[in-house]
Amino acid sequence: MVNPAAGRGSDLLARTNRALEERGIKAAVAASTGPGHVAQLVGGAIEAGHRRFVAVGGDGTVNLVANALLDRDWPEPPTLGILPAGTGCDFVRVFGIPQDVEHASRHLVGEETYLSDACVLEGAWGTRYFLNIAQAGIGAASAISADRLSWLRGLRYQTAFWLNLPRFRRTGVDLHVGTRRFVGDAINVIFANGQFFGNGMNIAPQATLTSGMVDAQVISARKHQAPLLMRKAARGLHLSHPQVKRLRGSEFALETGDPWPVEADGEYLGMTPVRGRVLPGALRIKI
Repeated sequence: MVNPAAGRGSDLLARTNRALEERGIKAAVAASTGPGHVAQLVGGAIEAGHRRFVAVGGDGTVNLVANALLDRDWPEPPTLGILPAGTGCDFVRVFGIPQDVEHASRHLVGEETYLSDACVLEGAWGTRYFLNIAQAGIGAASAISADRLSWLRGLRYQTAFWLNLPRFRRTGVDLHVGTRRFVGDAINVIFANGQFFGNGMNIAPQATLTSGMVDAQVISARKHQAPLLMRKAARGLHLSHPQVKRLRGSEFALETGDPWPVEADGEYLGMTPVRGRVLPGALRIKI
């Protein structure tokens, strides 16, 4: 499933077909016209008997394909391959998959897969799934704003963060993760299944895709502490910061004093409250 809009002006559909042909990979290739069309394409492929799928695009495209797959009951987990394009895909960084269609296509050869957890979120918007990172707070506001800064390429998220920081209001949060609880003021809450986001920031260095647990972080830092914390987070060194609290568990629930935006894999979902859980071994990732 190709998202043509992720091609940065290139003919992504043609590039995908060419890459598959050069690797000797046979596939039925389809291009989406929008988010709703992705579910139709994947649904049609499932009805036609397909059990192995490839998402061609960024993290948002992967999220849409994963949602279409996880919304079905499967006797065995389906296989999802990923060819990053456009703004790239942070989810696959943990596998060392290159950030372009041509080089990443070699990972579609052979039968090797990695059984990965996924997570499900529930809120006023309904039910949504994510593979990589979900957030509530300034991180979500920044991810949403970053969509309007596509011309900045790799600097989109960081620029959006600094633009949102002065006016974003911290609030009281009540977070339950497994048997642990955090109550206090915060500016962001992260739910990590994967390790990287924001174009390579190592936001959850201790998260694993096979743990059966979400790696949650509460960020309580004051705004003047943000520059140092962001520099540490880029390298995965922020967990020792006194204003970062890490909790792990298979289920989680978040309530906030003021409504916060919620995003998953870069896609805006709605506002808090939110609750969720881990789906162990939900997908096989083609590596």
